[in-house]
Amino acid sequence: MTAPAGKELAGGCACGSIRYQSGGKVFYMGNCHCRDCQRATGSAYFPALVIAEDDFVLLQGAPKWHEVTADKGHAMHRAFCPDCGSPLFLKNGASPKTRALYAGSLDDPGVYAPSRNIYVGSAHAWDVMDPDLPSDEKMPDW
Repeated sequence: MTAPAGKELAGGCACGSIRYQSGGKVFYMGNCHCRDCQRATGSAYFPALVIAEDDFVLLQGAPKWHEVTADKGHAMHRAFCPDCGSPLFLKNGASPKTRALYAGSLDDPGVYAPSRNIYVGSAHAWDVMDPDLPSDEKMPDW
């Protein structure tokens, strides 16, 4: 997977204070249904696009960061706009060379095409998932 033909992934917050871009390869697109992601998104899951940290460029603004400890013991650093509260991206302490973008923060969220669901053991009964996507009860062993 790569950014759409000839264009970079670009995104930002709802108020426009923070802008970012990435022109590199997208390593993974998937939905995380863990409780931490539910709380961070205020929704059923986190639709994530994982890119290389080196391909990420913060163009404008300074996000605020919130850290939580993941179930496997590593830190998860979530960035959001301090002005409007929009969730933007995260750094996973277990994978420091990558960054995960929130699909909803992209200028064109239509590029998002999830390949799997993870932490479905935490999914709610009202969370309707695509039955054609592979699913894992927790974080799979990659």
